[in-house]
Amino acid sequence: MKVLVTGANGFIGKNLVLRLREKEGTEVLTLLRNDGESILREALARADAVVHLAGENRPADPAAFAEVNVCLTQRLCDTLQTLRKPIPVLFTSSIQAELDNPYGRSKRDAEDALAHLAQSNGNPVVIYRLPGVFGKWCRPNYNSVVATFCYNKAHDLPVQINDFHARVRLNYVDDVVNAFLRALEQPTAGLSRPTVAPEYTITLGELSDKIDAFKNCRDTLVSERVGTGLTRALYATYVSYLPVEKFVYDVPAYGDSRGVFVEMLKTPDAGQFSFFTAHPGITRGGHYHHTKTEKFLVIKGHARFGFRHMLTNEVHHLEAFGDQPQVVETVPGWTHDITNIGTDEMVVMLWANEIYDRTNPDTFYSQV
Repeated sequence: MKVLVTGANGFIGKNLVLRLREKEGTEVLTLLRNDGESILREALARADAVVHLAGENRPADPAAFAEVNVCLTQRLCDTLQTLRKPIPVLFTSSIQAELDNPYGRSKRDAEDALAHLAQSNGNPVVIYRLPGVFGKWCRPNYNSVVATFCYNKAHDLPVQINDFHARVRLNYVDDVVNAFLRALEQPTAGLSRPTVAPEYTITLGELSDKIDAFKNCRDTLVSERVGTGLTRALYATYVSYLPVEKFVYDVPAYGDSRGVFVEMLKTPDAGQFSFFTAHPGITRGGHYHHTKTEKFLVIKGHARFGFRHMLTNEVHHLEAFGDQPQVVETVPGWTHDITNIGTDEMVVMLWANEIYDRTNPDTFYSQV
């Protein structure tokens, strides 16, 4: 399948082109801003589908709205009719098409040209009126508040917020691209106007606070809930704007004669992750918990775990090896310790189900 992408060097275009090139059997054709009529005709003659992303949204001269958004779209439609090619066409319009401003009017006029193409030439036409789209490779300090906030905060630059309570509507670029790919795989006859889901809304104040929390995570080690929804998408976007010198950051290490203990990551409601080392013959632990639980994974070395029931004094020992991955879980009401019984340094990964609270540690020392 040959897919022509106009505006391939734009934000959405870069993301779409990369995804299309990942698909076996798909060839990407591109049309750039300065490409002439002959290149457009040649590309359309070869194409099996068109994703029309090219557009102008912040020109120095408002006349460029009509020149790019309307005239290019009309040329595309006229060429498809001349070629008698009823191939699918996907078009990115904007929610501003609902407004009476030069940009909105130009998007409506482009939509009208494509609607006529669907009726007169039989092309399946899909028009998306997108809200603000955000994600990696979006140009900051241009027309995306998310890109601007993420870029500036990642580079220790200030952001300006005139109304903290103003709400913005957003689509994440991966969701937009996924919608495009589905539409290309299963074209629908005639004209359709789907929306991209999910659509998010957030205030500018909330957006700023979320991005600050991502940045502060390196100091507090407490991660936001970055696994789902808007927070997941915003976090991926924020990280994409980090300069290369910030790809790495230090975490505190606490060392003594036994080895080191390093905390890596803490979560609000899913515990924390750390690791520790122990020299040969060293025993760590020797405490019990009432509610807290832990999971240990020996990464390197030879460990002996000891357990003693705090009521019955039942004792249990087990061994774990770095080359035989096993998780050893502590159980409330059993005091426990871990001893390096090997000849090399032992390295152990540790997960605890809650962040350590110095005021209520739920940790009571008692030897096995």
